Amino acid sequence: MKFKILLISGLYLMFSVQQMLGCTIIAVGKKASADGSVIVSHTDAGPDCRIHYVPGQTFKKGSTTPVYWGMVELGREVGDYGEVLGNIPQVEKTNSYFQTAYPQMNAHQLSIGESTLSQRDELKLDRAVCKMIMTIEQVQAFALQRCKTAEEAISLITELLEKYGFLPSCVDESESLVIADVNEIWVLEVFSVGNEWDPKSGKPGCIWAAQRVPDDHAMIIPNWSIIKQINIKDKKNFRASSNYKQEAIDRGWYDPKSGKAFIWQDVYAPIPREWATSRFWLFYATYAPNYTSWPDRFTTSPWAGEDQYTQWVEPLSIYPFSVKPERKISVQDIMAFQRSTFTGTIYDKENAPVWYVPNEKGDLKKSPIATPFPTKDMREVLKINKRRNVARARGEYGMITQLRGWLPDEVGGIYWYYVDNAYTSAYVPIYSGVTDVAECYKVYDKSKFQENSIRWCVDFVDNLMYLKWQDAHNTLLERRDPLEASFFEEQDDVDKKVVELLKSDPEAASNYLTNLTIKRMETTHKLFQDLRYELISKYSNNKQGI
Repeated sequence: MKFKILLISGLYLMFSVQQMLGCTIIAVGKKASADGSVIVSHTDAGPDCRIHYVPGQTFKKGSTTPVYWGMVELGREVGDYGEVLGNIPQVEKTNSYFQTAYPQMNAHQLSIGESTLSQRDELKLDRAVCKMIMTIEQVQAFALQRCKTAEEAISLITELLEKYGFLPSCVDESESLVIADVNEIWVLEVFSVGNEWDPKSGKPGCIWAAQRVPDDHAMIIPNWSIIKQINIKDKKNFRASSNYKQEAIDRGWYDPKSGKAFIWQDVYAPIPREWATSRFWLFYATYAPNYTSWPDRFTTSPWAGEDQYTQWVEPLSIYPFSVKPERKISVQDIMAFQRSTFTGTIYDKENAPVWYVPNEKGDLKKSPIATPFPTKDMREVLKINKRRNVARARGEYGMITQLRGWLPDEVGGIYWYYVDNAYTSAYVPIYSGVTDVAECYKVYDKSKFQENSIRWCVDFVDNLMYLKWQDAHNTLLERRDPLEASFFEEQDDVDKKVVELLKSDPEAASNYLTNLTIKRMETTHKLFQDLRYELISKYSNNKQGI
């Protein structure tokens, strides 16, 4: 595993490439979703899983605002976003929004999901040398502060990246954003331009392209570029920087005289890797099984994944930019996908042959400690291949934004949020109109356990499950799933109540949503606190026949 060491405010921080390439985006157009909402999801490996509400503010004309480095990191107070790299002009009024490692939704139901992409080595930057200052998480924050629609956000983000230079914070890799409002979804992919760029040159400080997702389509970004051919004349569906093709020509990566089409994905992304193609395959084979002849990777056999002669190596070109799903997709479907551990496929680590042991009759049975998340030490002892699940035991947080244009913004936007591992954790709905979140979601110090931190309590449960994973997971589902189901069951009543309150008393509506959200967060925190005691009581090693 390769590491990159960066000097940030005098502190050396070490990032694993695999840790940062851990973000999956799924987006569903309003005509492809089960309820007509626009859906954007994001699982994240950014270290700061704390969430807080940033209120809208007003500023004097001519004010400036800082550009930060280190927004994704822990180790600072909530609201301290790191080292200041420079300043840009401030607007006179900003929107309220939710801040995490990567900010993701504002009060106007504008939503942004992020996924790091791989890029060619020649485009990577050395922060000690380059003059870029604008990270992707910083432009996300600026867009949520200043914009109401996806198109406004694309224009602002690309303007800032071109002018101030794109500075990747994820191990010098490139980035993709899915930017959505209640009507449409856009994918924006951004690549670096190398260390030689100078802001005085007048040249763009990045290479970018954007493509609109059709309303009846769904798509996935598994840390890999998905944009292919670009029709720059079709402004309704495509945008790109002025250098989007010329950079490739100048670097010898594309010859316009060759007669070959310019394929953005092929030109700027390296050779694809299995941790990306496996997620491409699972999504499209699940939601568009008849789109093409997909590789057959579904199996219940523990040995199929060990037989390399059964494993297809497919061209990346078989995966579309987006697809019309063969059935409508719900928020619950996205939750299930984010929790996927490739059950029933050759990638299923929970079904590895090593987990099977003889029973009293000599037949094979699955061990009760079989887990889809074997630790590094377990993999070494048991000789289990390291493969990436969609859900990640080393995840930090994730979200699903449900954007409902037929309702007022205050209640129309729902920010379904979880911390730690999606497989274990619980999603809690946060509404666009809230003005605060529970304290337990603002607290996390990874160096020491904190009882008042939801992240630590979920992680505690996640660790206790290793005592007897198969049984403990069932106990988890018995406690967690009814709570999540209750949030969906109560949604119609919440919608109706807020719509009525907004007619007569908007402040009361905001207070109701805020108090409801905090109560649900605290209930979720209590569930995981109590679950620790239940798991240790049921599955203590004193009951394991040691």
